Amino acid sequence: MIEAQEFQKALGLRLLTPPTDAVWDIHAADVNRPGMQFCGFYEYFAFERPQVIGKVEMTYLNSMEPEARTNMLRKYFSYDIPCVICCRGMLPPPDLITFASERNVPVYVSENSTTKFVLDAIMYINRKIAPRVTRHAELVEVHGVGVLITGDSGVGKSETALELIKRGHALVADDVVDICRVSETRLIGESPAMIRHFMEIRGMGIIDIRSMYGISAVALSKSIDLVIHLEQWVEGKEYDRLGDKDEYITILGVRIPQLITPVRPGRNLAIIVEVAARNYSLKRLGYNAAHELDKRLSAMYDERLPTESTINNY
Repeated sequence: MIEAQEFQKALGLRLLTPPTDAVWDIHAADVNRPGMQFCGFYEYFAFERPQVIGKVEMTYLNSMEPEARTNMLRKYFSYDIPCVICCRGMLPPPDLITFASERNVPVYVSENSTTKFVLDAIMYINRKIAPRVTRHAELVEVHGVGVLITGDSGVGKSETALELIKRGHALVADDVVDICRVSETRLIGESPAMIRHFMEIRGMGIIDIRSMYGISAVALSKSIDLVIHLEQWVEGKEYDRLGDKDEYITILGVRIPQLITPVRPGRNLAIIVEVAARNYSLKRLGYNAAHELDKRLSAMYDERLPTESTINNY
């Protein structure tokens, strides 16, 4: 669901018709350019999408005879259209405004080029209709990597995030992370507006990260690239010591690499998170330290194996 007033504000549009508080039930992150409909072809008409009029469509509208244009617009606005946007600062013919007002369809003007507006509109709609979920976690940006820190309450998530901030990294969300899926392989996390830039530290209370550490210590949103799950150290439990097997967690249908990190006194979790972020970046570039060590061991083993000629000499 997309609110008309929020759509207008987010995309910097100017309203030509009476104000509206309409809410549109849009399910596809796309727009429609109604050039074919203006020519009379209505098969496969995506009327449920925002209608974008560019220079080509506007030139055709202005070239039509008034009576023909009126008949065309009457049929065009018989569909349940959410809105009409005229790009490049162009003003539509008065009869288009009249039909739109009668049907309570808002007509906007964008000063941007048609291509620029279409890209911005698709990105905005995609963010608004993307599947969403809320997680109890910390989200920080570490060396350009979005790290989601999860774990039970009291395990040290906020303290780890605070130490990372002191080391020059950025906080995205504390305690509550709103996650949306913007593509089949990408998640974006952000903080709810009410608690944005704030952090809760047990024994101290609420602190304002932006006021304490500056604007560079916070970020509005970040892609979620890596999940680090903190858990209390369990004696006898086997933890990964080589890193040669990748583990994943699925959030909103997207598989994200996950590391399970045990917590015990004396472990500097902030440094571990930093190293994990750097190691993730190396893996994305194709370098895996565990695989490299395995190659060296294999090469050393092959060098020490006796050759066939050596065996025959015995």
